[in-house]
Amino acid sequence: MKTFLCVLMLLGCISSTAQSTDQLLNGEWQLTSIELKIPSSERLMLTVSGSQVSGTLYRDGKKIAVGGTVDGQNIRLVFKDGDEEDVYVGTLSNGTMSGTYTATGKDQKSSGEWNARRAAADKPAQLRTLDFRPTEFHRALSANVPPVMRIWPGDTVRTSSVDAGGQDEKSVQRVAGGNPLTGPFYIEGAMPGDVLAVTIKRLQINRDWAESDSGLVGRALTIDYVSANKQKWDTTRWHLDAEKQVATLENAPASLKGFPVPLHPMLGCVGVAPGPYSAPLSTQDSGDLGGNMDFNGISEGSTLYLQVNQPGALLYVGDAHARQGDGELNGNALETSMDIEFTVAVEREKSIDSPRVENADFIMTMGLSGSLDNAFRIATSEMAKWLQTDYKLSASEAAIMLGTSIEYNISEVADRNVGVVAKIRKSTLSALTPAK
Repeated sequence: MKTFLCVLMLLGCISSTAQSTDQLLNGEWQLTSIELKIPSSERLMLTVSGSQVSGTLYRDGKKIAVGGTVDGQNIRLVFKDGDEEDVYVGTLSNGTMSGTYTATGKDQKSSGEWNARRAAADKPAQLRTLDFRPTEFHRALSANVPPVMRIWPGDTVRTSSVDAGGQDEKSVQRVAGGNPLTGPFYIEGAMPGDVLAVTIKRLQINRDWAESDSGLVGRALTIDYVSANKQKWDTTRWHLDAEKQVATLENAPASLKGFPVPLHPMLGCVGVAPGPYSAPLSTQDSGDLGGNMDFNGISEGSTLYLQVNQPGALLYVGDAHARQGDGELNGNALETSMDIEFTVAVEREKSIDSPRVENADFIMTMGLSGSLDNAFRIATSEMAKWLQTDYKLSASEAAIMLGTSIEYNISEVADRNVGVVAKIRKSTLSALTPAK
């Protein structure tokens, strides 16, 4: 009888261990591979049946089949993609995994360490509105800065920014100039290969002045004009009237006295951290991760789409302008501090090649490059891709629509990268059916 009971207890223990292993391994993981001290992360989905492990790894825009085995605390995972085979071996301990890997491909071989942790699963039962008052500001989009807050898709954040010169709403110098930003905000569930959607719910000036300049940037002018009209780069100060929602020049010349400019608050710089093999990006620069885009369409009610390069995306916001004309021709555009309210969403496993923007009237794509020609090509190509992927148009069908309906803005010519925005009216798209 005692022997029978011992056997039952042993079988129960084995069953419990197997069940525990299944529970520990099944589901979504953040897999981080470390080669030459550089970590890169990917989304890993695992399913365990007995000692067999299967699943998918999302890498470079596609899902790769995963196979492997688990034996107690020991685990072996194999990712095979064409000629490349990656073998990860390690152990499971305290709900995490770690070990070493080898990657073998055609005429190449590499190795390193790896670790994996469970994807966050403690999402609040209700969407939240979170307040964050910044005490530090950053002059580079970087993955090396600890997140100031962890938020879930659907949460709303209320925060603020200093101006491009580093002064806050009380005109106190908080940081050196160069478009210092608030953040980064870590978005739970966002992984490389996803797209982050940032919707600006509210932008509100929080002081009564702004500054711009009195010259025009060289890219906007002919040599003849510059020769005949020397540019005076004096600081121009504006008074901001929050009640009337207008800006007027302080110490205005006689010809511009009473010249009112309607306010149109916007964010000049919104971006996410670059990928593991890229250096931090200066907040005075821009690229496919966003950054200093200076597009006046990134305003209240708009949604900005950015490709995620790091776990959590690591979102930065700032460089607010009370108003800016197309191109940011003065180099500065009514620079001021701002109260900012935004919410985020994550579009999983989706690829875009440059920032996209959407508002009530348009879908828009941004080309950011060292020349207007190339920026124009990027913006047009990205719009064609958007129509093909989201509206299931063929290349010819997209060309027909673009040839009849596309519109353009020059968003930025003041910095290293210029910006061209391609736009399609939503009323034009209303006859099409978005892909599911």
